[in-house]
Amino acid sequence: MFQGTFDLETATPIDATALSDVLFERGIYWASGRSGLVDLVAAHKWFNLAALKGRKDAVTLRQEVAGQMSDAEISAAQREARAWVSTH
Repeated sequence: MFQGTFDLETATPIDATALSDVLFERGIYWASGRSGLVDLVAAHKWFNLAALKGRKDAVTLRQEVAGQMSDAEISAAQREARAWVSTH
């Protein structure tokens, strides 16, 4: 557990592309099974969000993942992505 403080007066903003990189890495995490579990719905969701933030290679990987998914799974991933966008 973090026990410290943040000095918001001297904090440096992150690069705008950093978010797309984090979202892309989450897609890789779930698509590759790094967690011990491959979750294509989660992978599609994160690649979709990374693509929305401008990460062009996420589009290709999202399409590859979608090729292994049912229509219902793709719909679930899209719903999850929309829900994430609405809360962030």
